[in-house]
Parts: sequence; C-alpha cells; structure tokens
Amino acid sequence: MTEIETIELARAYVALSNTHRIELILPMFSATAVYTSSAVGEFVGPSAIGKMMRGFFTRYPDVFWLAENYRFENNRVTFDFSLQANAAATGEHLQRQGIERIEFDENGLIKKLEVKAS
Repeated sequence: MTEIETIELARAYVALSNTHRIELILPMFSATAVYTSSAVGEFVGPSAIGKMMRGFFTRYPDVFWLAENYRFENNRVTFDFSLQANAAATGEHLQRQGIERIEFDENGLIKKLEVKAS
C-alpha cells in the first residue's frame, strides 16, 4: 500500500468511529489485532475490540474525535487527536487529547492500534 492509501485507511477508521459504525469498523481489524488504550486497556481480536467499542459508545453516545496531522512511516499512521463526549448516565463532560498510532498489515487491515491520551 502507498502512503496515501494507508493514511486514507486511517482517516476512514476515524470517520467510522465518529459515526459509531461498529459493523463497518470491525472488518478493518485483522483476526489477531491488538487495541491498546491508556484509557480503556488492551483488547485482542475483533470480538473483544467490538465489545469494548459498544460499551464505550453506549457510555458516550455523542463521542467525537478530531484527528489532525496524519503522519506515515512503515505501514503505520500516527495522528494527534482531541476527543469530546458527554456521559449518557451522568452528563459528565469528557475531554481528552493525545496521539493515536495505527499499524496496518500487508492486506490493509489494522494489526495494532495504540491510543495514548495526555
């Protein structure tokens, strides 16, 4: 995959995350994908990742990520993000910033995703 194709895959992942389209997000992950987040922990495989995402989107139904400054290196895309959300149960506002790294395999599937909030 080219640099442009890889960055566009990362952009598509963010766009689908912002619309909470889990049924379209999960096929982007390889069968052995690892999702690691400083906020929610580590999850392995699409089933575990999907369960985590469903819970997160239920807790924060209006969550939205603004992603900027996409950078490519060796099938990995890194970008800066800011997150805004309100907890459904309490209305508590959540705001985070950080860096996300998405590493793709040779087939264009996500094999490793790391989220580091600051």
